[in-house]
Amino acid sequence: MPDASERFNTIANHFATSEVHKYSPTMALLHQILIAAESSLKEICDIACGSGHMGLSFEKYVTRLVGVDPAPAMLEEFQKQAKAKGIKVELIRAFAENIPLESNQFDVAVSRLAPHHFSDVQKAINEMARIVKPHGYIAVIDLQGEEDPEVDAFNHQLEVLHDPTHVRSYQTCQWRKFFHHAGLKVIAQYCNRRESPDGVTVKRWCEIADSGPQAELRIRQTLRHASPEVLNTLMIEQHSGEYYMPVKTILTVGAKPG
Repeated sequence: MPDASERFNTIANHFATSEVHKYSPTMALLHQILIAAESSLKEICDIACGSGHMGLSFEKYVTRLVGVDPAPAMLEEFQKQAKAKGIKVELIRAFAENIPLESNQFDVAVSRLAPHHFSDVQKAINEMARIVKPHGYIAVIDLQGEEDPEVDAFNHQLEVLHDPTHVRSYQTCQWRKFFHHAGLKVIAQYCNRRESPDGVTVKRWCEIADSGPQAELRIRQTLRHASPEVLNTLMIEQHSGEYYMPVKTILTVGAKPG
């Protein structure tokens, strides 16, 4: 399997300009949950931060923002985005499974649209829990796995065509287990979210990930052979002969005990 960090290092600018990565209603929902929980948002760590859109969404609250990512080009994009906003950031090159930071430092640790690439999700969640202060929060927004095995297999096929470094999209119950095993209490979980409310075309979806023309062709062929029921479950719509991908996600928020 290709190394995700090496692949993303070559296409970091795609994610910096991606409308899917810049903002979503799910990001706004996460803010509402953390504010309602009366969480301090002063010290934030963005894990597998990419070009930093998730971490930088807390710009009006944060006094310390740390981005962790294994791809140097992604960290450079994060730095550019932060500089444009006049925000100072600390950048650390590392994998989510081994974060070189002291324990109990942050109010919130977040990760968005990244864990489906992790080699060991449980270890990454354990690390996120470790670096957060007692009574702090961990939040993950990531691609959603499907309960129906056939639909899940079909979705996995699409995701691997779209990005060969995709490992797995996890189901609702699996995310709860990851958080529970890290000693966290799940305080909120929302599934069937759309990171792109109107959907992005297959062409645009493939442009963002630099999937290539052959992968795009195979994705279209795969979608054409799918049943309406499968497409409906995956929230993939078709208009005027074009398919629109919702980037279907699940949001899970956990609290660290005191």
